[in-house]
Amino acid sequence: MFLCSRNRLRSPTAEQVFADWPEVETASAGLAPDAETPLTPDLLEWADLVFVMERAHRAKLTSRFARHLNGKRVVSLDIPDDYDFMQEELVALLRRKVPPHLR
Repeated sequence: MFLCSRNRLRSPTAEQVFADWPEVETASAGLAPDAETPLTPDLLEWADLVFVMERAHRAKLTSRFARHLNGKRVVSLDIPDDYDFMQEELVALLRRKVPPHLR
C-alpha cells in the first residue's frame, strides 16, 4: 500500500511502477479528505506493508488508523511533494527506495 496526501501524484505513481513486480500486489490511497481514493480501514487491512511518502503521513496514519495497523510495517520513503505523476525523477527515486523493503 502506497500513501500520500491526495493520491494524485506520488502514491499512484508508486502503485503503477510496482504493479508488474512478481508476487507483489499494489494499491494506493490518500490521507486527505479530498483524496482520489481515501484510505479506509478495509484498504489498510488488505495491506501487508505500508509505504508513506513523508514522515507527516506516518503521523496522520498512526493518529487516524492506529487500531487498524495491527503491527503492520510502515516505511517512510521521505519523498517530498515536488513531482508530477510518473515524472522520471520520481520513478527513479521510487525504484531506488522501495525494492530493499520488498525482499
